[in-house]
Amino acid sequence: LPAALQPHQPFQVIVRYTTADGPAIWWLDPELTYGNAKPFVFTQGHSVCNRSFFPCFDTPAVKCTYSATVKAPAGMQVLMSATQSTYLEDEGVYQFYMEYPVPAYLVALVAGDLIHADIGPRSRVWAEPCLLPTAISKLSGMVERWLTAAESLYGPYIWGRYDIVFLPPSFPIVAMENPCLTFIISSILESDEFLIIDVIHEVAHSWFGNAVTNATWEEMWLSEGLATYAQRRITTETYGAAFTCLETAFRLDALHRQMKLLGEDNPVSKLQVKLEPGVNPSNLMNLFTYEKGYCFVYYLSQLCGDPRHFDSFLRAYIEKYKFTSVVAQDLLDSFLNFFPELKEQCVESKAGLEFERWLNATGPPLAEPDLSQGSSLTRPVETLFKLWTTEPLDSAAAASSVDLTKWRTFQTVLFLDRLLDGSPLPHEVIKKLSECYSSQLDSMNAEIRIRWLQIVVRNDYYPDLYKVRRFLENQMSRMYTIPLYEDLCTGTLKSFALEVFYQTQNQLHPNLRKTIQQILSQGLNPLPAIDTTAGTTDTPAMVLEDKVSEATNGAISLRDVNVSA
Repeated sequence: LPAALQPHQPFQVIVRYTTADGPAIWWLDPELTYGNAKPFVFTQGHSVCNRSFFPCFDTPAVKCTYSATVKAPAGMQVLMSATQSTYLEDEGVYQFYMEYPVPAYLVALVAGDLIHADIGPRSRVWAEPCLLPTAISKLSGMVERWLTAAESLYGPYIWGRYDIVFLPPSFPIVAMENPCLTFIISSILESDEFLIIDVIHEVAHSWFGNAVTNATWEEMWLSEGLATYAQRRITTETYGAAFTCLETAFRLDALHRQMKLLGEDNPVSKLQVKLEPGVNPSNLMNLFTYEKGYCFVYYLSQLCGDPRHFDSFLRAYIEKYKFTSVVAQDLLDSFLNFFPELKEQCVESKAGLEFERWLNATGPPLAEPDLSQGSSLTRPVETLFKLWTTEPLDSAAAASSVDLTKWRTFQTVLFLDRLLDGSPLPHEVIKKLSECYSSQLDSMNAEIRIRWLQIVVRNDYYPDLYKVRRFLENQMSRMYTIPLYEDLCTGTLKSFALEVFYQTQNQLHPNLRKTIQQILSQGLNPLPAIDTTAGTTDTPAMVLEDKVSEATNGAISLRDVNVSA
């Protein structure tokens, strides 16, 4: 054999390839950016899309370092999820190197009209020029605070820099934990509390998911459940237990809502999900991955008696497995070996709470956390909801009991979500709710406004329908359009939805446009394609493309799975 092919000898394989449009690469015309000045491109590799970006072993079980050379036109800033970068201005060439092994899905690229500002000693924020001042004002000094808190819990941050880039509203999820360079949708900037939680969740992934990764997508909870637990430990350290309990209550409400939609025996509610051949692992991304996984991790922490003891275990777990991929048994064996007294007690076989049952039983979590420390924030929500849903309605008492403008965002969205769960409401109730709160909610962030507008739609409350139109005319992101279109098409307002979509479709990314078209076409005969660029027409129309075999979102509103990756 040639020397290069001798056993145990290193050798090099060169693959020359060209990639066309693929699911990992999102090209945006200038009109789909905030600045409307330059084109934009970003990649999204999670879960198995990067095989359309570059040849790779597209599995989380395989990790490697990488280098990349990117040539771009002058005026286009290129960034990648790498520890080192250089720019040769004369040649217009960027060079990147990731010195630590990562799975393929964490290789990411973004290029566009981006500028930066430092927001901490090891962090900077990148955004379009018109967005940068807002991003600075929201995050300056904060990221270092969160990183320091995480390090105190789980050991050193190993990736060097923690930078953030804000992407246009076409970004298909809320946030993505690409190492050294977190991607976040710009739309979330106006919702302070959601921004805080989303960034802290991605910070937590630096330890859980990036350093130690689930070896198979069938055990995605190993990244998401642990990252959610770590996120809440960080928020408890920085914002207190009450805030953490409020956010947890909001998410667990959403989990139980999803459970009602899916049914308790649905196999996707397992932590160890069976991934059938041909199924995109991203289809398994649901609140069970996050919240049921979190509940299992929280249960493990409670077995230790003191969460600080569990923090010590997680530090040891990270140190042992960093830069590798693991399965659930690795975590659980390490846990029992770290706490031999628990192993002697056979906690893994405790009746009704067996580890095996946690992993493989369908349905809700076997145990949920005690959220009583958040009662000062959650009790007013429960009281107000009861006032509005108890017959006979005393609207004066309900209206005067609380000033929503003084509530935290998570309190307001928890209240509105519970009204949504109870919809349709009696006409008198929705009318009085609108009189009391509609004008107040108009000035609040999009996470709040979309929930009120969903209540308007689910209750066919026509006096506020113009606000739905106005909202959709100004939104280009999935998370603020899909839920409303799903609700509009479920009820009696499909013609209204068609009209609004016809008027706004050109401002939507083609992928989002296609998803909305699928929603609108449910139950309709195929409509002829109409060229809306040739001129104006008074007839509501939509360009219907061939329907794919499986709708992107199924029967679950995106509002219920709007979580960071």
